[in-house]
Formats: sequence, C-alpha cells, structure tokens
Amino acid sequence: MNRQGTIFDIKQLAVFDGPGIRTTVFLKGCPLRCMWCHNPEGLTSRVQLMRSENGCLHCGRCRAVCRHPEECITCGTCINACPKNLIHISGHVMTSGELTERLRRDKKYLENVGGGITFSGGEPMFQPEFLLECLDGLQDMHTCIETSGYAVPELYKRIIDRLDYVIMDLKMVDEKKHRYYTGVSNQVILENLKYLKNSGKPFRIRIPVIPGVNDSPENFRETARLLTDAKMLDFVELLPYHTTAGAKYKMVGMEYRPEFDEGQQPRMDTAVFAEYDVPCRKM
Repeated sequence: MNRQGTIFDIKQLAVFDGPGIRTTVFLKGCPLRCMWCHNPEGLTSRVQLMRSENGCLHCGRCRAVCRHPEECITCGTCINACPKNLIHISGHVMTSGELTERLRRDKKYLENVGGGITFSGGEPMFQPEFLLECLDGLQDMHTCIETSGYAVPELYKRIIDRLDYVIMDLKMVDEKKHRYYTGVSNQVILENLKYLKNSGKPFRIRIPVIPGVNDSPENFRETARLLTDAKMLDFVELLPYHTTAGAKYKMVGMEYRPEFDEGQQPRMDTAVFAEYDVPCRKM
C-alpha cells in the first residue's frame, strides 16, 4: 500500500526530538484538546488556511479573489493575493512513499551525526497506517516518536515495536484532572506506559509543566513512582509552559481560553524525582 497522510511541517536539524540531530515530521490530527496546546494547526487532520491578522492592511484583495466565500475549500487562491504574505495553507497530503523518499535523502548525514527521523504532531498515532508504512520504508534508519500515548493498546504496541526510541508525554497522573485539562482519560495512556516500560525500548518521559495544573509535588511524586522500575528510561524531561502558546489560535479561527494563570511561573522541581532515583532534567 502507498497510503496518503497529512503533515504540517518537516523540521530539519532538530536537536530536542530524540538522540543526535534529527529530521522531525509533524503529522496533523490529535484526539486530545490540551488547554495549553501551542500547535492548534495540528489538532485537526484536515488541511487548513492560516491567516495572520498582525500587519494586515485590510485591503480586501483576498476576499476579492475568493471563489468560495460561503465556505473555504483551501484552494489557495487568496494566498498570492495578499500583499504582505500573511496567508498560507497548513497541511499537505503526501503518500508514505513520497515522504520516506524525501526523508531518506539525508540518511548518510543523519547517520554520521547519530540522529535519525522523529515523528511528532499533533499525535502521530492519529494516522496509524500511514505512520506504519513510513516506518516500513525507514527500517534502516533510526526512528523515534513523540507521542501522548493515547492510542488503542494493540495499535500502540504495533507502532512501538517498529521504533528505536520513544518520547512519551505523561501530563498528569490524576485521571479526573487529566480528563478536565486534556479532554480525555489517561487510563489507556497509563496502560500503554506499562507496555513501554517492558518493551526493551529506550525512552524518555516528557512533562509539559503547566502552572497550577500539574506542577505540584504530588503529581511529580506519583509520576516518579510510576517510573521507579523503568530500566530503559533515559530521563524525565520537564518542559516549562510558554506564554506564546496561544499565538496561533486566531490564525486557524480558534479562541485560546486556558483555565490557569498564564502569568504564574511553573514549578520545575527535579528534587522529587531524585528522591526516587529517577533521572530528571529541565528544558
């Protein structure tokens, strides 16, 4: 098969997305709705028009050339009409063969710098069959995923077994809070974590630290307890919340409404993890 998938970015020379220097592919679509998400263009799997209001001249040229004013079909006609280049399309469709062929062009370089390919999102497991086909085409390259861990366990296992390295979010342990702040339960995430810990795959746990949401000693302590028996864990990575998270929401016609104090500094406490001999780093 040569399935089609939708991606919204390919970032070369990435240094925070796994071992070495990497090329990171961002797949569109995510089942979570985290209040702090800083990639709203990755939430839906459909191709979207993104329009920046900053610097807009309100000249009306984009509207004048639009052939479908009743409903945008992302035809792109308005893009070239904008005199300040404030409009672009987020997302393009590629086949797994087209994507792997493009990624393999840098194979020798990535091998020389100890890197490889990382699949991120959105949630890359949201397009599972496309992702699996891509991994089939990259079997001789080092592959990694950045995932929320929210996937049907059977599917999660199929994908994890094809990878060389895993970066998985563990946003918070409390199920009720997780559902409130992300829109989904974390029960399947915790189940998949158990599989990951016993899979023999080297992995990293990433915590986006949100002020007043998951930066409590209690949450860090519960997270550390879950990881005390994880022999293949490299380290826990604490990522501080950035106030720029909501910058792109208007561009995709969404409103950013976080229910936490953005002005508060998140607590980046690694000491709790040290108590449990779990390696932890701040980003």
